[in-house]
This record gives sequence, structure tokens and C-alpha cells, in this order.
Amino acid sequence: MSRIGKLPVEIPEGVQVTVENNEVTVKGPKGTLSRKFHEDIIIKTEDSKIIVERPSDQKNHRALHGLTRSLISNMIAGVVGGFEKALVLEGVGYRAAKQGNKLVLTVGYSHPVEFEPPKGIEFDVPAANRIIVKGIDKELVGQIAANIRAVREPEPYKGKGIRYENEVVRRKEGKTGA
Repeated sequence: MSRIGKLPVEIPEGVQVTVENNEVTVKGPKGTLSRKFHEDIIIKTEDSKIIVERPSDQKNHRALHGLTRSLISNMIAGVVGGFEKALVLEGVGYRAAKQGNKLVLTVGYSHPVEFEPPKGIEFDVPAANRIIVKGIDKELVGQIAANIRAVREPEPYKGKGIRYENEVVRRKEGKTGA
């Protein structure tokens, strides 16, 4: 049995969960999330808990069991508290700014790079070299943060680029003079 899958997901106060044809909808103080899950996995609500079960011990059912439970848990955590990812810009002249709700990055290109946030995502720029991506959907927050990082990934010689807040960039030694 999956150690994660067999744990029930607690539904906190102020959160509504509905399950119809394996489509789970979670409504909370920060918003609403909905997701369709695999039809083989059994999702039930009992009291103030969500229980995820699998029909057999086949490999794909075992894999989907823990995944489904984790995704539902993340949906509930998102509508209650939300998720955020912090990014740091490292390099001379590298900076971020917010224009309206758009994020504008100056990272060494001949033009500024602009990011329009999708629905449910918010950018926060507390300092010129720090970006915080906020939202209720953990997957979307992570993907947007990865897209921003991909604009200028940290390079291994000087460490310049956009990195996650506690990411460690392995540095390389430069050329040696003969």
C-alpha cells in the first residue's frame, strides 16, 4: 500500500470539496481549483476527510494512488494559504520591475523581457533583484517561476543569471593563464 496514498486528506474549516465523476473541486478563502483525475482511482469524502483508494495492486494504480492524494492535498493547501516561489537576479545591471501587473526583466539582452501573468498568478518585486511568484495552483506557480528562470539561467563561471532563492549554482574555475 502506498504510504502517502493511504493517508486521508484533512479538509480544513472554510473549505468546500465536491467530487463528481472523479472531478474534484475545492473552494476556499483564496479561490477555487478544479481537476479531473484518472477514472480508475476511487475518491470519497467522509466526514471532513478525503480518502483515495485504488482498485488493484497494478503498477499504474499504485503510481496514481499517491499522486492523486498529493495533488488533492496541494489543491486544499493552495486555496487555504497559497503558494509562492522566490527568484533572485544575480549580475551587474540585472533587475526586475513591475509595470501594472506585468513583470519587466532587464537581464543583459538588448531589450527588456516582459512577462504577462496568467489568471491566478501574481508577481511581487520587493527589491530590484528579487521576484516572488504567488498563486493558489502549485503546478502553475512552479511553471511560471521556471519560465522566468529560463530567460537567463545562472551560468557556472560568474554565477550571473536568474536563480531560485535557495538554489546553489555549482561554480567552475575559469581559464588558467599559461
